[in-house]
Amino acid sequence: MIRRIFFRLTGALAAIGLLGLAPVAAQQRISMIRDAEIESIIRAYATPLFSAAGLDPQAIRVHLVNDRSLNAFVANGLNMFINTGLLMRAEHAGQVIGVIAHETGHISGGHLARLREGLANASAESIIAMVLGAAAAVATGRPDAGAAIMMGGQHMSERGLLAYTRDMERQADQAAVNLLERSGQSARGLMEFLDILADQELLTVGRQDPYVRTHPISRDRVEFVRDFLTRSKYADAPLPPEFAEMHRRMRAKLIGFIEPGRALQIYKENDPAIDARYARAIAYSRRPDYPRALALIDGLIAERPDDGYFHELKGQILFESGKAAEALPPYQRAVELLPDEPLLRIDLARVQIERDDPQLLKAAIANLEHARRRENESPELWRLLAVAYGRDGQLGMASLAQAERALLQRRYGEARAFAERAERQLPNGSSGWLRAQDIRQAAERAADKEN
Repeated sequence: MIRRIFFRLTGALAAIGLLGLAPVAAQQRISMIRDAEIESIIRAYATPLFSAAGLDPQAIRVHLVNDRSLNAFVANGLNMFINTGLLMRAEHAGQVIGVIAHETGHISGGHLARLREGLANASAESIIAMVLGAAAAVATGRPDAGAAIMMGGQHMSERGLLAYTRDMERQADQAAVNLLERSGQSARGLMEFLDILADQELLTVGRQDPYVRTHPISRDRVEFVRDFLTRSKYADAPLPPEFAEMHRRMRAKLIGFIEPGRALQIYKENDPAIDARYARAIAYSRRPDYPRALALIDGLIAERPDDGYFHELKGQILFESGKAAEALPPYQRAVELLPDEPLLRIDLARVQIERDDPQLLKAAIANLEHARRRENESPELWRLLAVAYGRDGQLGMASLAQAERALLQRRYGEARAFAERAERQLPNGSSGWLRAQDIRQAAERAADKEN
């Protein structure tokens, strides 16, 4: 289920807007996207590269920034940010893999070492603010502009400025081709993407894509990769065959969700391809034209009954059309097929809670507790847990979930109050009681630090 998560960056950030130089309103709203299928695809692309770099692939946090410009970056070695514009623009999986290889090269080259301390406990929003500051500094030639923007991102300016230099970019390119070679993949996609961006350097700054301003491109860099390909034994190595459809589906899903009108122009009614029908189903659900959307997704499920993401989409369409009871079976089937996808369990739990059936509350709690093993930084998960525990009469656990959510959202006074309530409601010495103490103390320390 694609969902947007909005947050605001304020203050000096408004002087440049979203990764650009155009004036914007006093408060700039940025959104990220969560989607189990797309995040799974990015992990599949990234895992061989992270393994080749000696990094733990399970530690990767994929963040999709809902922005049409070409941009991607990695922060602290554990957070990967990719703009939806880059994913929709890329012609095939190899180009996205080339970008991921380059960003991994920045990590393996130690280019982010100065920021690791500052970003170790930062939220995704703060990391984006940090990179926006760096982009502003590079684009304007004014480090003070970047620092001012970074102050809007949790006062992180003193942590250092993410400064990309041409030398670092060349080093990252070298590391990227080495990682691709080590993992048995072609660097051709990286060359193609650099070639696209090199053309951007001919444009005026106001028309350039932000990726060019934060990752300076030169024809020398394109020629470096081109020359490497003449010596690489994997120059013509094919991508895994499943990547072609994965990439087409990812693009179709993003275009259908973000630009439904354009999706219906690109993916014609007489196009029977899987990705075309997928895009049209999503686009119709956005209009909303639920009957046509359901007819398309039912056809896809009939063709591929074991595709969990098709069942997920059907559940989403039914739920959004006000048919929570009918949405339950498709979501349950999606979780049966993809039991390790935490976002699907969260969506299933949301439907189970919405049914307001006491018999479903235990199942909702079980799904949310399973999901939090990998999604414990999701405020929405903790909100749903608080509701489910509260309706189930487990008031101490409900208070604890509210404390977790408030702490994540940096509402330290609320976090402390809910944690103290949980301490009073939970048995002394229980794991929940101990966690409530930890939250209370963390909230107190954070509040003192801010003051």
